[in-house]
Parts: sequence; structure tokens; C-alpha cells
Amino acid sequence: MSIIQMSDALANKIAAGEVVERPASVVKELVENSIDANSSWIKVDIIEAGLQEIKITDNGDGMSEEDAEIAFLRHATSKIRNETDLFHIRTLGFRGEALASISSVSKLQIKTSQGDKAGTFLSLEGGKVLEKNKSDARKGSEITVRDLFFNTPARLKYMKSLHTELGHVTDLLNRMALSHPEIRFEATHNGKGLFKTSGTGDLLQVISQIYGMNVAKNMLPIKHQTLDFSIEGYIAKPEITRASRAYVSTIINGRYIRNAPLTQAILRAYHTLLPIGRSPIVVLTIDMDPILVDVNVHPAKLEVRFSKDRELYTAIEQTIKDRFREMTLIPEIEQKPKVKEKSFQHAIDFDDTVKRNFSGDTFTQQDQEVIHESIPRITDKKSISSQSTEEYETKNVGAQSDNNDITIDFTKTDTRVTEADQPRVPTIYPIGQLQGTYIMAQNENGLYMIDQHAAQERIKYEFFKGKLGKPFNESQELLLPMTFEFSKQEAIFIDQYKEDFEKVGLFFEEFGNQTYVIRSHPNWFPTGFEEEVIREMVDQIINEEKVNVESIREEAAILMSCKRSIKANHYLNQDEMFRLLEDLRQTTDPFTCPHGRPIIVHFSTYELEKMFKRVM
Repeated sequence: MSIIQMSDALANKIAAGEVVERPASVVKELVENSIDANSSWIKVDIIEAGLQEIKITDNGDGMSEEDAEIAFLRHATSKIRNETDLFHIRTLGFRGEALASISSVSKLQIKTSQGDKAGTFLSLEGGKVLEKNKSDARKGSEITVRDLFFNTPARLKYMKSLHTELGHVTDLLNRMALSHPEIRFEATHNGKGLFKTSGTGDLLQVISQIYGMNVAKNMLPIKHQTLDFSIEGYIAKPEITRASRAYVSTIINGRYIRNAPLTQAILRAYHTLLPIGRSPIVVLTIDMDPILVDVNVHPAKLEVRFSKDRELYTAIEQTIKDRFREMTLIPEIEQKPKVKEKSFQHAIDFDDTVKRNFSGDTFTQQDQEVIHESIPRITDKKSISSQSTEEYETKNVGAQSDNNDITIDFTKTDTRVTEADQPRVPTIYPIGQLQGTYIMAQNENGLYMIDQHAAQERIKYEFFKGKLGKPFNESQELLLPMTFEFSKQEAIFIDQYKEDFEKVGLFFEEFGNQTYVIRSHPNWFPTGFEEEVIREMVDQIINEEKVNVESIREEAAILMSCKRSIKANHYLNQDEMFRLLEDLRQTTDPFTCPHGRPIIVHFSTYELEKMFKRVM
């Protein structure tokens, strides 16, 4: 078989297969070009989810006649001149593939001008220039892409429904707006308004326009600076969650990117504050020297590599953790007013965007002030306790319960750093129980409901985690050896990683076909849960090819805290309830159980009075 050199047309179509995956890919490349052209306004008009037509209009720098013609050649770029430039990239586009690839699989027209004289009009089909003329002198560019994939019909078979494709476009525009709040974005679909931001530069305002006012009111600002990184953005309070990690947006030097370890660092920071299977809404913008990030590792430039990744992940995780430690994260129960709210487009979770009403109104200063005023401030932890524990105990000396036979061992733990620190939950006083499950308590700020099982789970979890987290290296000899039968796959991994197990104090001794004996185990193994911990370690070796003792201890602490906590339908006396609440106040994170479920909800006095029409 002889080797030939591909024609430019064929090479462009192959390149288009990597760059132009779907209509959203075209929108991405063209909008990025508009951003790189210093546009302050970008409009996107699409028909039939972009398969029929995509039009991008901007007020950017525009191109000269000569540049407009060269721009559609392969690898034509104004961004890089040599290899050194590849490591100092600050623009979104740089490879010079986009326009050539898009024009090779569509019918494309461009009008562009630098504003000082008549502009240039070009018409291309399948990558070939069909017409060239003068255009008006309006500064900026207008690119229209019609009949996408008209000459590669096989690609159309892989397109999803119009709703799905439109969802990808909407999601993309949301990311672009979050990445560049200083740019005013507009979008329409089939002539109907789809998307609009104000371009004031206020990121929280964009979050409100995308996710809605309620989400924006529950976002916490964060900011952190290191020698290498500048981290800024907003994180949702733990009660605001979604089922998908797609709501975590990370932006590096103005570019939205996907980076799994970065997302994991954010989720680790939330830790037990999130319910299982739920993810937060986060928008983080990270600025760094371009030499520390490689953006040239993915055809669509969505994935990047960092040269100081561990430092970045640690900084982000610690910044979010520190922000939560400053807050009192008790959910407030509010009566929602019966008024029709302004509709907002929703990001990512796309369902019926086309049916939504489009508001052409700009975001008002009053709207902006409402959002910023509602951002939770750091609570003054030194003033939240209005009445001492001693006062309560003095008032309740001799208090007895009707069920005196109940004895509960509430494990007490005090995880405060210093004596000067005060608990993040105010002193509250129990007034009874609901269905033997929820403790009802009060103070001058209103009514509190506490899930007693979740509360003691948090108390015991922090106690056990402290105990298991100590670096014990000693092993404990067993009076009776433990015998385990494993599958063939598990046995292979045990033999392969035998040395890794031994380094953490676990010795597998073969005892017949796929059977092993354990005669000793590390001292930190929780009594009664040894088998679960050992099998968890084997599963971890299979899935991650390493033993992570820290995560195993974490799982063991959660398991023990759940098994050994009081359950629902268990009635407590007044002293037991008060002692439980006081122990909860001393924990590090008293707002959720280890599984992320809320422990306390608060009904303010004002909201209670509204319910009973004492105030209107």
C-alpha cells in the first residue's frame, strides 16, 4: 500500500472531527475568537439548535481584508510565533484550527471590519472561498454558519435531539458568561430570547442571572492569594446542592476547564457537609502565570495540566474549609412570598429552555443590591451564646423524666482549638421531642428542630475520627485468627500488593485456595468492625491500586458513629436532650451528620409570627 499526502480539504475535515463535535463546539470556538478580539458585547443567534444556522456577532477589533482571507487557512494564527509562545498563552484560541475546520463542514459567511474603513465580506462552502466583497464599516465581526455537516452527513447521525443539542449550547454560554462577567452576552433560539447577561463585571450578578436569585443569595464569597495562585469566586452553602458535578465551574486565566482532581479538591473541602450523591454549586476563578499551566493537551482545550497541581489543590481545599469554619450553617426555614418571580435561564440541567419567557430587562441596581446584601456575613462567634449552660442546669435541678430507665452514654468531645473560640451553634434549650425523633429547642432567636440521630452521629464521628486518626503503628495479636475467602480477582490483587498491606500493618497468610488468615491487625482497627475494614482495604486496592489509610479510617469512623448512635423513636428526658445539644455545640462541624444530612433547622421568631399573622 503506497503512502500519499492528504489534501487540505480532507485534512480539514479530519481536524473538524476533533474540534467540531457538535453545534456547541462551533459556538465555543467562535465566541472564544470574539473574546480574544476584545469584545465587550457578543450575541449568539441559533436556529434549530445550531444545525441549521449559527450567527455570532461582536463589537471586537475586527480583521483587515488580508487577515480575513488568511484566517481560514489551516494553522493560521495571530497568537503564537514560536515554541516559546506556547508556554505563555493568555488567549483562548491559539492553534489556528477553528475557522478552517468549521468552514470545511459548513456554509460560512463573515463580515468583519476594524471600523476605520469598509470591511470585508467572504462566503465559503466546504472550506472554499466562493465570494469576496466589501462590507459595512461597523467595527467588529459577524460570522454565520449554515447547514453544519452538510458535506459529512454521517456526522449528523451522531447528533442528539434538538433539545439536547440546545442544552449543550446553553451550558456553554453559561460557562462563558461565568468566565467573563465583564462581557455582555445575548442569545436567541429560533428568534426567541434564550440567554442574557449585563456585562457589569459582577460575578455574583451573573450567577443570579444563570441559577436564579435564591442560589445567588446562598453563595459565599471566597478569596485567597498565594505566591503562585490567585483564587476567587463563590461557593454555595451546603444546603444548596445538585445531583450533578457539572455545577462546579473552574476557570483558569479566563478559560473554563475540566480537571477531575481540581473538582475532587472542592468536594473534599465540603467533606461531610454534603448529602451522599449530591454536589455543590461552585464558581472558582483562578489566575496564575501561564507557564504553570499547559492548555495544549486537549483538542477542544477543555482539559489542562498544572505544574504545581498539589499546591493548587491544597490551597483550594483549605480556602473553602476555612470559609465554612467562619459560618454558622443552620438552614433557615422561610415562608416564600406568593409572588411571581422573574424567570431565569438555568445552566446545565437543561430541560425546557426554549419554552421559557425571555426578559429583555437589564439587571437593575436594586436587584444587585438585594443579592449582595443577602450574602451571609461572618457570624460574631463571641456573642452568639446568650445564656450559659450553668444557668440552664441551675433552673433544671431535679428535673426528672417519665422514662427514668433509659440510660444513654453520650460520648463527649471538645474539638475547639483554643479556649477563646466559641461554639458555632448558639445555646438552645430543649422543650420537648417530636415523635421521639426530633428535639424541639428554643432561644430568643426562635425555634430549632434537631435530628437526634444525626446529632449524635456527628458527635461520635468526630470522637472516633480523632481516635482513629492517631498514627498508631503497633499491631494487635488476635486470640483467634480471622479467616477470609476471596474471589480469584481479589486474591490476585492481595498477592500483587502484599507489601503495601504489610506497610500498614496487615499481614495476609495464605491458607488454601483463595483463603487467607489474619493473625494480627493495626491497633487502630475499631472493635467489632475489623472484617468490614479489611474488606474495605481490599476493595480499595482493586479500585485504586493503593491503600489509603486515611480514607479507610474515615470510613470506619462514619460506620461506627452510625451504628452506635441513638435511633428514631427513642425518647429522651430533658437532661439527656440538653446534654446532647451541648455536646453537639462543641463539635467542629455541628451542622450535618457524616453523610451530609442536616442536623438543625431554624424557624426565626419573625417567621413564626408571620405564620400566625402576628406580623404581615
